Amino acid sequence: MRNKTLKIITFIIFFLFAAAFVAKFAGPNIIKLYVENGIGDCQKIPILRMTPENKETNISINNDYAATLMLYKFPKLSVSLPKGFTVTQEAIKKVYYKKRRNSSRNASIYLLYEEPNFFINLFPEVKKNQVNDNFEFIKRVMYAKSTNMKNFNDAFFVIMKSIFTPDIGDQKNAKMTEFNIKDKNGFLNYTLSELGNYFDCNIIDDKGNFFKIYIKDSDATLNLDKVFTIISTISN
Repeated sequence: MRNKTLKIITFIIFFLFAAAFVAKFAGPNIIKLYVENGIGDCQKIPILRMTPENKETNISINNDYAATLMLYKFPKLSVSLPKGFTVTQEAIKKVYYKKRRNSSRNASIYLLYEEPNFFINLFPEVKKNQVNDNFEFIKRVMYAKSTNMKNFNDAFFVIMKSIFTPDIGDQKNAKMTEFNIKDKNGFLNYTLSELGNYFDCNIIDDKGNFFKIYIKDSDATLNLDKVFTIISTISN
């Protein structure tokens, strides 16, 4: 996973250097064309033209459901999750099943943690645009739209959005929402269908810690109520 992350960062740096050159000597239409040729347009990646539709603030935690969850402890974080999923945090993998295994063995959860100011330290240039912490960085990423690119900064966050978004099924049916739960703010991108549910949870706590919970729910056992309950349990 670390090697994969290094390759992604190397690609980003190279791509952004090239994009900066284009941005300096070309107008918005050329920037848009350059980025779309590099990562794909909004027909190929529909979420690039989407932004959060609403902000969930009055979220009630389902305590009955929370009581059924199992606590997972990793070196960098802890979180309560449902049984029946393969759970991975970087290179550490844990598998716990119910007495009856899910009909699909592809149900999985991936966890990621980054310390406060991680993205600002990785891309210090964003400070020039009043992006000073992990939350503001992720917010700019989630509200980026390929149809609104006018300069290099817009292109940068659209590229980040394409990299930050994992497989969430049919993106044409995807939804994006901003949320606040107790001491946590974040963004949830998801699709719900009979063929399976996908949840991409980007979470920042009040200390600036960043968490990602990616859930591939092959048997469609989860809903938003349950996922928000899961999000409320994560900590470092």
